[in-house]
Amino acid sequence: MGSSHYDNGQRDVYVITRTEKPQVGRTIFYTGDLIELVAQLKSVAEKNIYCDGGAEVINALLKCGLIDDFVISIIPVMLGNGTRLFKDGRPEQALEIIASKAFDSGLVQLHYRCT
Repeated sequence: MGSSHYDNGQRDVYVITRTEKPQVGRTIFYTGDLIELVAQLKSVAEKNIYCDGGAEVINALLKCGLIDDFVISIIPVMLGNGTRLFKDGRPEQALEIIASKAFDSGLVQLHYRCT
């Protein structure tokens, strides 16, 4: 998909990476401290911060209590191997179901709020 998949020109998109790259449009390749970035964005943003990412980023945010909601999509394809949704070592997190939606494609989305 590439960075342009999320960059519709209407918002800044931060790609968390270990490799420094120049900004492309409103896509910013961020190599700094993730917690500092979230604090900075929360201090100026009046909207939600959406994170679509891997277990390492999610675990770091969970450990600092920086995730309010989860939207977890279940795609009806059985994989033999793949990347885990969550890494070991994350804190236990109680969740409250907010909504669920099934699509004709078989995809199911579950929306949870962290309690």
